[in-house]
Amino acid sequence: MSDFPRHAVTRSAKLATLPLGFAGRTAIGLGKKIGGRSAELVSQEIQQRTSEQVFKVLGELKGGAMKLGQALSIFEAALPAEIAGPYRATLTKLQDAAPPLPASTVHAVLAEQLGDDWRGHFRSFDDAPTAAASIGQVHKAVWHDGREVAVKIQYPGAGKALLADFNQLARLSKLFGALLPGLDVKAVLGELKERVTEELDYLKEAEAQHAFAVAYRDDPDFRVPEVVAANERILVTEWMDGTPLSKIISGGTKEQRDRAGLLFVRFLFSSPARAGMLHADPHPGNFRITPDGRLGVLDFGAVNRMPDGYPEVFGTLTRIFNNGDMDTVVQGLRDEGFIRPHIEVDTGALRAFLAPYVEPTRVEEFTFTREWLQQQVATVTDLRPTNVVRQLNLPPSYVLINRVHVAGIGVLCQLGTTARFRDEVIRWVPGFTGDDPEDRATALNTS
Repeated sequence: MSDFPRHAVTRSAKLATLPLGFAGRTAIGLGKKIGGRSAELVSQEIQQRTSEQVFKVLGELKGGAMKLGQALSIFEAALPAEIAGPYRATLTKLQDAAPPLPASTVHAVLAEQLGDDWRGHFRSFDDAPTAAASIGQVHKAVWHDGREVAVKIQYPGAGKALLADFNQLARLSKLFGALLPGLDVKAVLGELKERVTEELDYLKEAEAQHAFAVAYRDDPDFRVPEVVAANERILVTEWMDGTPLSKIISGGTKEQRDRAGLLFVRFLFSSPARAGMLHADPHPGNFRITPDGRLGVLDFGAVNRMPDGYPEVFGTLTRIFNNGDMDTVVQGLRDEGFIRPHIEVDTGALRAFLAPYVEPTRVEEFTFTREWLQQQVATVTDLRPTNVVRQLNLPPSYVLINRVHVAGIGVLCQLGTTARFRDEVIRWVPGFTGDDPEDRATALNTS
């Protein structure tokens, strides 16, 4: 991000601009009904009670409620009916928890951030928001030079409310610990809190979005709107028309859904190599299919900075898993902190658990379905002590990567996408093709 023009955004009450033409949440496993043995019935009762407590805390959240609602909504297809049913209204409420600010409040925020002459920046400004994000809302406007722009305005007090939510989430530590005893919940929440704090600074978001816009400028598959101006609480970017991915999910043709899913995966896998960052908030609201057929990408408040690109260990261990060497896979996971030193895992159980997730890399073409996702969630939420998931840990450095992987799978299953995902792994994930440069070159040329 060194090429980002620091003079273009300033930490002041005035809005600084970029010169025209400048070329520069883990799915929460809520359980499943298990019939038969009494131990499994007890497991079900524990999950039911845990679910009730989880949703009770989530229902009390303020600034972070919508963010959590968006994350949970990705996985509604994975929740068994007997668990999701009673909480469907709560999920809906979480998604819509941020009512729009009245025009008078919007004007007051603009005057506070930009000065009493804030209207001088715009030829026109639409008081009705076009979207409500988790910590702010977006208005359409026309910049003073005639460009259509999106103006993102942070809610007053959003930072205080969002950080208070993480204190509430700390109450869930023991509950998550009951579901996944091997997980270092405090470390995970600490990492998430640090990342969410970054989202409150729109200057950081402006820098990230500009870096993505430069990396994907004139790309035939993707469009990232350029940043026009920014300060800590106001972000102005180029306007982007398009069909929301949520509408492609609900009403798109099979061809449209397949294409959208392929571009979605290509963007997520390619961005560490191209932009040095990973978009870490991949819910459908942040993606559009533009009129020219590209995938438009919005909201760069949550990014994982990866200057060295995508971790090679993922590609390497996936390749080794496909080759059948589980001992090396276990040692690799242990080295990365996914298995703690004092924990012994059942190699066969670990293989069975990982196999479905690796499957898209083993076949030329793969279809993500809701039924497939439900099977994976059923495995994760099995509370019996023999479940290998209970022996695994999520290192803090992988929190956002895991968030993207899990959320991305949820989106793909909502789309029901069929595509050649293995080609994208070959092309963008280092380590997957091994150390043979000729194999790597061949893969790149044929993808």
